[in-house]
Amino acid sequence: MIILDCADAFDTWRQQARWLLSHQINPDQVSWSVQQDADLFASDTDYPDEPGPFRARIPLELLELLQNAAQFCGDQRWTLLYEVLWRVSHGDRTAMLAGDKLGSELHRRLKQVSREAHHLHAFLRFVALPVLDNAEDVAAKAALLEMSCLPEYVAWHEPAHDILRTASEHFIGRMGRHRWMIATPKDGVFYDGKQLIHQPVCPEAWQSLARNADDPHGNLWLTYYSHIFNPARLNPKVMQGHLPARFWKNLPEGPLIPALISEARTGGQRDGQAREIAERRGKVIRGKPAVPSPAADTNQAP
Repeated sequence: MIILDCADAFDTWRQQARWLLSHQINPDQVSWSVQQDADLFASDTDYPDEPGPFRARIPLELLELLQNAAQFCGDQRWTLLYEVLWRVSHGDRTAMLAGDKLGSELHRRLKQVSREAHHLHAFLRFVALPVLDNAEDVAAKAALLEMSCLPEYVAWHEPAHDILRTASEHFIGRMGRHRWMIATPKDGVFYDGKQLIHQPVCPEAWQSLARNADDPHGNLWLTYYSHIFNPARLNPKVMQGHLPARFWKNLPEGPLIPALISEARTGGQRDGQAREIAERRGKVIRGKPAVPSPAADTNQAP
């Protein structure tokens, strides 16, 4: 058995897979796992370092599928990709199709990756940082963060898959020339206004800044969210399907959601409005008395 470690990097895995294919090494003879201080190839058999004689023609469509599916975090993450690559390189392109057993798992992972990217776009919350007036303080803090300049907005997110590097490109167009940073428990990205910089291992200073940023408009947003919440239309199952509960803790409105759901179930859903709104006294609208139409006047002469 050959044990490989690609450090969860697609480019590294691709080089290793190319080497394996060139030597016609079957998928059941290789496994990928993270091992500290281990050789790249651990096996009872000595294999040459040079590429083998076999040359496979791989469709570009397959490479794109494999690169996207490589963002999926789970068991047999890299082994499944090599199994698909092996079958296609030997003429069996059904492994790329959702109707195939192996292809079905490949496309399931692609859907999970795509959905996680959508979650990043929908549930990430940027917080504006205060502007530092002192140039020396700006330079010192930028050095602490290992950045050439400070971000104007920061955000903390906890994705289930490795989608940050590709999915964060969405914000380049949305944020214009503003500088921003996104930190996760695993990696981080920083956009300096010109280019997107990805750190495979997120610096602790980035994580601390993103997690501890104080939103100056937080209370205003919470007031707005609590007043637009419509308990009469609440469907918790559907809500958690679109907004999974694992994201609540990192949303500014997250702490309000359980209480709003509880109030909806204990009366708000029946009343059709939030408790604070229901307790307000309404205004009496006094209109002019209605003027009867001529046809309704029974005393009118024919």
